[in-house]
Amino acid sequence: MSQGSLGGGQSPALSTGSLGGPQPANLGDILERVLDKGIVIAGDIKVNLLDIELLTIKLRLVIASLDTANQVGINWWKSDPWLSADAANGSKRQELERENRELRDRVEALEAGSRDDE
Repeated sequence: MSQGSLGGGQSPALSTGSLGGPQPANLGDILERVLDKGIVIAGDIKVNLLDIELLTIKLRLVIASLDTANQVGINWWKSDPWLSADAANGSKRQELERENRELRDRVEALEAGSRDDE
């Protein structure tokens, strides 16, 4: 098949043709739309035996860009120490502050005990 028979080298699936119909969206366009608007997929799986529920699994999948997720109030990654350096530093800081308070209390108790001995 020569190039001329395909209409100047264009693929028939991508040409607009004489009907002028919409062209199929490519993967990049679809991904951009999904991330811009977001998509939620939800489902429940239940395992029953003789009308006794043995197991329930609730699945919730949200696909969105970080900006879109922030706009709708989904920002759990900001407080997860595994995903956020700020959260990790914050939890370490809280742990150090707690340990510091405990050590100060112990030092004060020891100093108060040594004053009583005098």
